[in-house]
Amino acid sequence: MTPRTARRRTAAALTLALAAALTACGEPDEPEGGTGGAAPGDSAGSDDPGVNTSPDQDRVRAEEVPEIAALVPEEIRERGTLEVVNSVGAVPPLNFYATDDETVIGSETDVAVLVGDVLGLDVSFSTVDWANIFVGLDSGQYDVGFSNITVTEERKEKYDFATYRLDSVAFETSVNADWTVEGPEDVAGRTIGVGSGTNQEQILVEWNEQNVEAGLDPVEIAYYANPTDYYLALGSGRLDAYLGPNPSAAYHARVSGETKVVGVFSGGGDALQGEIAATTRKDNGLVEALAAALNEVIDNGAYAEVLERWGLSDEALDASEINPPGLPRPEE
Repeated sequence: MTPRTARRRTAAALTLALAAALTACGEPDEPEGGTGGAAPGDSAGSDDPGVNTSPDQDRVRAEEVPEIAALVPEEIRERGTLEVVNSVGAVPPLNFYATDDETVIGSETDVAVLVGDVLGLDVSFSTVDWANIFVGLDSGQYDVGFSNITVTEERKEKYDFATYRLDSVAFETSVNADWTVEGPEDVAGRTIGVGSGTNQEQILVEWNEQNVEAGLDPVEIAYYANPTDYYLALGSGRLDAYLGPNPSAAYHARVSGETKVVGVFSGGGDALQGEIAATTRKDNGLVEALAAALNEVIDNGAYAEVLERWGLSDEALDASEINPPGLPRPEE
């Protein structure tokens, strides 16, 4: 089946972000590999002339597949809508505000719309802060989260996952930097920025411990919650690099021309390739339909079109999996 492109406004029930989001997907007591955006209200990079960032999106679309739609729980089928929750960041291309500062667009919303198409459901988006994604899923207020959520073993106790993208983190530097990052030794003695409570912080701390044990100079870790601040620090030379979400780093480097990516790594660290997934309350019966819909759009090419549009082709999966191995618990 050939995917079609059509202009169709997705039903949106946007609520205000309840608090400033972290620079990556993770609360301080819940480190994880998924990386979302930063604080709402700063649309850094959203003026890329090569990408439509207006509220009127010519999204890649897909056709309904009845046999896959039949997998949707009866309650959701009768309602006719897929209630999707997300959290908005400042830096494209994940979930971010369009040029009207109201409509949420980005790669995550595009993938959710494709899934809704295959399932024969209209997609209704609700935008909340990061913690309330899980509160809403727990209560049944929302059916599924499409918000750069990483599969973790701890989360698998309460949620089901259907994967749709690799979870990668990246070191972003000034465009004039003359060094690259291939491993822990390359950041020894440097000042690296990171978001507090994120999986990126956990990776950087572990790397620093390895370096110190090996007799190398320690990393000076600098914490930032706002992309404007760490980009100013990169530009002034106060930071050697910032370790954050690969999608946001790659997009910003492409749009601004002031930075570049000098190293990309798994959000799961050395032991595991992290994966981003559609997230539902455990055993609510929806995950099989989500995975089947994702595999349909992977097979028909619509998924690849979406990732290419947002510059994320290097994070594509060959197939969606249900509840694959996730990032280990911090104590493991």
